[in-house]
Parts: sequence; C-alpha cells; structure tokens
Amino acid sequence: MNPKLQHLQPYPFEKLRQLFNGILPNPQLKPINISLGEPKHATPQFIREALSNNLDGLAGYPTTIGRDSLRQAIADWLQHRYGVTQIDPTTQVIPTLGSREALFSFAQAVLDGGKGDGLVLCPNPFYQIYEGAALLAGLQPYFINTVAETNYRLDWASVPDEVWRRVQLVFTCSPGNPNGAVMTLDEWRELFALSDKYGFVIAADECYTEIYFDETNPPLGALQAAQQLGRDGFPRLVVLGSLSKRSNVPGMRSGFAAGDAAIIKQFSLYRTYHGSAMGGAIQAASEAAWKDETHVRENRRLYTEKFDTFYDVVNPVLPLIKPAASFYYWVRTPIDDKDFTVRLLRDANVTVLPGSLLARDAHGINPGKNFVRIALVSSVAESSEAANRIRHFIEQLS
Repeated sequence: MNPKLQHLQPYPFEKLRQLFNGILPNPQLKPINISLGEPKHATPQFIREALSNNLDGLAGYPTTIGRDSLRQAIADWLQHRYGVTQIDPTTQVIPTLGSREALFSFAQAVLDGGKGDGLVLCPNPFYQIYEGAALLAGLQPYFINTVAETNYRLDWASVPDEVWRRVQLVFTCSPGNPNGAVMTLDEWRELFALSDKYGFVIAADECYTEIYFDETNPPLGALQAAQQLGRDGFPRLVVLGSLSKRSNVPGMRSGFAAGDAAIIKQFSLYRTYHGSAMGGAIQAASEAAWKDETHVRENRRLYTEKFDTFYDVVNPVLPLIKPAASFYYWVRTPIDDKDFTVRLLRDANVTVLPGSLLARDAHGINPGKNFVRIALVSSVAESSEAANRIRHFIEQLS
C-alpha cells in the first residue's frame, strides 16, 4: 500500500460520528442535520431534461478535454460573471468532475514530491482535500490561521520568507469555507506578487462564488482580480469552479478548471491518465446550466430568506455574523464546541459541525475551536425550525 495513506486523518464527519458514540438524541424531535454542506434545493427541471434528453451519450467514450460547446459555455459564463475577456476556451478551460476531484488531482499534477521539503499553503480552518492532496503528493501542508479578529483575512505577511521559498502550491478558498470571507483585490495583489517572486502555483477554490446576498456586489473572482491587475494569461493561476452549489446538482459532479494555458495543458495530460473524462449526458446538462442565470438568482433568494430568518431568531441569544457569501454561519459557541455539538444533538436533535474538526493546531492555536459550522442547505421551513430549536437550547444553557 502507498505508505503516504497512513498520514491521512479521518474526515471531519467520521470524527463527528465518533463524537456522537453513545449519545441518544431527543426522540420527540425530528432529526435536523445542518452539519454537511450538501445543497438540498431541487435541481432545476431544465437541467434534468437536458440530462435525460442526452442519454445517447452513454454509448460513447467522452474526451478528457470535453466538448467544444461546453468549454465555450464555461468561457462565456466567466466573461458574463467576471468580465474576463481574455480566456481562450480551447487552451484555458477544461471540464472536471466537480471541484473536489479537481482540487485533489490538480495538486498531483503540479506538485513535485521529489523535493522533500516542499510545502502546500492552506487556510486554516480548511477543506480537508487540501491537506490530503498535499500529503499524498509527498509534501506537507503549511497553515495560515484565519480568525475573527482579522475578519478571517489570509495574512500573507505572517508567512516567513524561508517558508515561501519551499511553497509549491497555495490553495485559496474565496468565498471561504467555513467563514464566508471574500478575498479583496489587495489580498490578490499581494499573493500574485509572492507567486511572481517565489514561483508557486495558485489553486483558487471558487465553489461558493454564486451563493451571496447582495445582487449588486457579487464576490470578486481570482481570474477577475488577475485581469484587473493586468496579469495577461493568468500566470501560475488556475481556478476550480463547480455547478454543485450554484445549480443544486452535487450528484452530477460537474465543474471546471480555467487559467494559465501552460498549466491547463499539463493538467489535461495528467487527467488523460487519471481517467477523469465527463460523460456526454453530464456535459450536455452542464452546458445548459452554465448558460442560465435565472435559476441561480432564485437559489440565492432562497438562501437569503433562510439566512435572514435564522439571524432574526438566533442572534438575540447567540451573536451571529452574516457572511459575505457561502451557505454557512460560522458561529462562536458559549461553551466548548464539541460539548456544544453533543448537547445540541442530545437535547434538540440538531446536528452541527464542531469548528475544531475543520481545523488543525497551528502556530499555537486551533482557530476552529469554540466555533460551529451551520449549513443552511435545507428548506426554509427546516432551517427555521433549526433556528427555533437552537434558540431554545441556548436559553436553557443560560
């Protein structure tokens, strides 16, 4: 077996199951699980129809680079959404099997495990794929803690020069999981300058970009920032996007990688051997989804309603900060986050995710400790019920 597998930690939800061993939830209340970031809104009918109308595609092997029309649809969306006019769908865009697969395989393609001291820089708390991708490529993760006191900003200046010299890849997540923070143009400018100086690649995880609450102020994207800063060709930058949350199709496993043409070329070569071609029917449904914005706006309307209702109910007893984007509330707990989670399940039959399970001890702290992540992915009614139960639970704690 690959000896690197022994370095992987259990996924947060496996740790959560272990935490709940022997805990009996309140049997008088229907279970509500708001721990998992899995979209629960209905898949739009037109996407379902596009999928079912193209099942003939099952009879042929798809190509790794995907259909020209799909890559063009993604490029058109990038231009419409971000004003990115310098993207070539033939050399700078490829479809992926969602962002999770792409994030992991991208790291395997760009990292050089032969350099024994190599590092992959990640935010902390973080999506565990970043850590696993680094470890299985033979490198070590280096964490930048994101904390409430600095509005969850990634403090690039906190990283020593001797660390930057060993960094091969930087994972960013904007809007952030779990805090919803959006990187500013100044933060991108600083990161791009560091990439120019030290030569590392940037993998921008943008799976939450279309869940935001101000229609006049969508989150800044990495390619958008690069173009605004005059970085022609997007040097050493690749963005990983996804339809899962934007279009409520997590089961389709559909996303894209876009950016630096030289890196995309090598990533495509890797994917040819990795076996990551998207099926024809999924490509057709994906193309339809990227071409439509009406369902995305309705999706945001539902999230806005849920976030506002939840805030109005819970904030009087448990202070909340509305995120700029994403579908999570990142909430400071009045007691230990694991104890809070266990007692909330036991007393209210509501499942949340302890923040300490989403983070690692780094630089003397676990930045997720005494926080919980609440995923408002279910219906408006169920989210409202969860809010009422949490409020009652907090009032009983007082």
